[in-house]
Amino acid sequence: MELFIQQVISGLATGSIYASLAVALVLIYRSTDIVNFAQGEMAMFSAYVAWALIGAGVPFWPALLITLVGSFIGGLLVERVVIRPVEGRPELTIVIVTIGLFIFFNALAGWLWTYQVRGFPSPFPQRTLELGPVRAGLPALGIVAVVGIVVGLLFLLFQRTKLGLTMRAAAENPESSRLVGIRVGWMLALGWGLAATVGAVSGVLVAPILFLSPNMMGAVLIFAFAAATLGGFDSPVGAVVGGLIVGVSENLAGTYVDVIGADLKIVIPMAIIVGVLLVKPAGLFGSPAVERV
Repeated sequence: MELFIQQVISGLATGSIYASLAVALVLIYRSTDIVNFAQGEMAMFSAYVAWALIGAGVPFWPALLITLVGSFIGGLLVERVVIRPVEGRPELTIVIVTIGLFIFFNALAGWLWTYQVRGFPSPFPQRTLELGPVRAGLPALGIVAVVGIVVGLLFLLFQRTKLGLTMRAAAENPESSRLVGIRVGWMLALGWGLAATVGAVSGVLVAPILFLSPNMMGAVLIFAFAAATLGGFDSPVGAVVGGLIVGVSENLAGTYVDVIGADLKIVIPMAIIVGVLLVKPAGLFGSPAVERV
């Protein structure tokens, strides 16, 4: 039982990272109906920016704040410069563009910082908190807390502020929003900026665990896709729940299923994606598509 609880706690920590990247995917999808395959590479690039600032002598938390601001501006510019010109084009065109962004950010990071694997400082003390027979690492608890704060702030933004309500209206009904004077284009750009910011949090949290490299977010992106698919691509809450479920499932399967072990954990998100698409394509919290005839 102790091992089971330990794996659940560890799974919640990794699941929180998947959840943060899944929320970023959902933010862009809800805003523009685009699945951003470059979301993981944008998060990785932000982690490198934070690492460079820390290496230049900036303390961790100010470096993170600067990185988040830069990520927001970068996401906004990506939408304005790259995505806006292909808006309304066939879905395949937009998919190819986001895959192109994936390659661009990966290659740019490799060119600027090389493909050497580097260490990344953790903002949390490397200590263990003991609760009876169960031990929980402070880094794991810190990750869960940070992601919880980010999700809480997003909830307050979209449910309690005029800007958030405006962004929701622009995403759900752009034509009517334009009629009442909402600048839909800028609302969509803000959605990309917010997604890039949330993705940056994911990149900075995962870098101390996986070590920093241009390819570090590849597997994380797959798990995040599984989380968003399970929870529903139009539900931020579903993305969080899906991320936690995926993280815990991955850990438990790796521990108790000998065939999977530590090397075949990637099977878990792929099975979740296929299973959800076959049984409930809208996900646990997603809205089913309705077609008028």
